[in-house]
Amino acid sequence: MTSTTVQAHDSRLRAYGLFFFALFYFFLARALARHGALGLVSAQWQPLAEQAMLVFLLLLGYAGLGFSLNRQIHPVSAQGLPRRPGYQGEFGLGLALGWSVAALCVLVMALFGGIAIAVSLSLSSFGWLLIQAAWFLLLCLGEEVAFRGYAFQRFARATGPAGALFGFSLLYAFLQSMTPGATRTTSTVSFVLAVVLSVAYLRTRALWVSWGLNFGWKATRALLFGLAVNGDNTHSPVVQGDPTGSFWLTGGGFGLESSWFAFFALLVLIPVVYRVTRELNYRYNTPEIIPGGIPVDIDAAARRQHEAAMGPAEPAPQPLIQIVPLSAPLAAPPLASRAISTNSAPSTAESANPFESEPKSGNDSTL
Repeated sequence: MTSTTVQAHDSRLRAYGLFFFALFYFFLARALARHGALGLVSAQWQPLAEQAMLVFLLLLGYAGLGFSLNRQIHPVSAQGLPRRPGYQGEFGLGLALGWSVAALCVLVMALFGGIAIAVSLSLSSFGWLLIQAAWFLLLCLGEEVAFRGYAFQRFARATGPAGALFGFSLLYAFLQSMTPGATRTTSTVSFVLAVVLSVAYLRTRALWVSWGLNFGWKATRALLFGLAVNGDNTHSPVVQGDPTGSFWLTGGGFGLESSWFAFFALLVLIPVVYRVTRELNYRYNTPEIIPGGIPVDIDAAARRQHEAAMGPAEPAPQPLIQIVPLSAPLAAPPLASRAISTNSAPSTAESANPFESEPKSGNDSTL
């Protein structure tokens, strides 16, 4: 076994170890956020406070791991949240994709089944609607950081992007199957959704598109149509929807996570995401070369290789006329010129201090 093979094996083992540690930290952060929210706010504000604390703990913890163990200079950006040009548009692209597939499912549900809708137009209902929108934003951000952030990157370094995609999709489907009321269809739909979101991350090397897509998929159904998400239909205080179609189409009271039509809609979304992210893939998906965990300056390496083969570059030719700054005082004028100017030279006292005023009289007193 060569030294290169040994180093690659050690690097893979280290990546596995960091992955398991990051996974353990996720469950720890979730428990801390839940218990912390119980002691800080009232019951009606608890879900929002819990999600905010979870996102904070995940970003802070994974940033510390990336900075200390992986030498990441900008660990939050390395998790998938770089503030690069056009990142708002990337989030908007994902939001449009999530809204589109959710609206398609609801439209088919309404045409071939039916939805009973109740609307509340009170001012307080719209206020709570904004709070629920903030909750969904934090919920989806926490999921993206946990399932496509630091832990996903460590697992991808050990198994490759395809292994990370399928491994984390299985993990997400397993966790969703533990939700009360979940079925086998729920696990299947959750697996395909995780594949869609992972493809969005791998194509863009950022979480903006996947975050927007996840938010659009969940919030559209819950806030605009009042449908259940993972068995909970209390998210929208303005609209309450009750589907009346077949279970395979609507998912019943659990929501589209248990709908086979949603499964096929998300399956079709995979090539769509792959297509619409081609420009972002071309711009940001350059392979990262990190031998031994140390970033490599490709330009400097190519320059050294060129100089080794061709010799050092010749210095640029100097111009014929050069203007050099004066480094020494000018030489004294000739003796004749100095003799001519002797009669008009000022006195010694005057030349010593030309700015001194006329001498004072003896009667003047000095204060």
